[in-house]
Amino acid sequence: MKETAKEPVKQQPKVNYQLELDKTLKRLVEEHRRPKLLLHACCAPCSSYVLEYLEQYFDIVVFYYNPNISPESEYRHRVDEIRRLIREMCPSVGFLEGRYEPERFFEMAKGLEQEPERGARCLKCYRMRLEESAAAAAQNGFDYFTTTLTISPQKDSAVLNAIGREVSDLYGVPYLFSDFKKKGGFKRSIELSAQFRLYRQNFCGCPFSRHATP
Repeated sequence: MKETAKEPVKQQPKVNYQLELDKTLKRLVEEHRRPKLLLHACCAPCSSYVLEYLEQYFDIVVFYYNPNISPESEYRHRVDEIRRLIREMCPSVGFLEGRYEPERFFEMAKGLEQEPERGARCLKCYRMRLEESAAAAAQNGFDYFTTTLTISPQKDSAVLNAIGREVSDLYGVPYLFSDFKKKGGFKRSIELSAQFRLYRQNFCGCPFSRHATP
């Protein structure tokens, strides 16, 4: 993989990323294009609404790369759930599982174990997963890549989109800007989770965040 900057992403000017997404989708419709999208997925519940929303515009392959999730039994449970969601809700969507390499996550997190949620450890984790997604998109000829992470009310969409822009520039694959929590996206993901009886975890998967969860 290419070498990236180690500094956290700086605070970005306020941008309406839902509006940016709307503009892109409108342009695709006008151009009668249906591009290939690599969708980094953090879990089945967050993916549900995003897949429902984007499947009408893109040929989608879900990319599951989340080395932050421990233990492996938790990781495997989440993989099984997102495979089941695709099979039951949108069988035309593809699935690509990245390497499960928790040792890479723990090496990245050294010295940051006590960081609060959304702190420096989380920023480095976002970057690691998005960079791997950009690399996979470049290697497999995708037209765009993006992530389901912006659907979470606990995550800063401006930071995620800034990282997406940076790794897009590194790998030469356009990043699809988003704020999937908008337009009732998070609420819809809860409804779809109930409809498909999805496992809704109460922590992101990182053992440090689990210890911080009340």
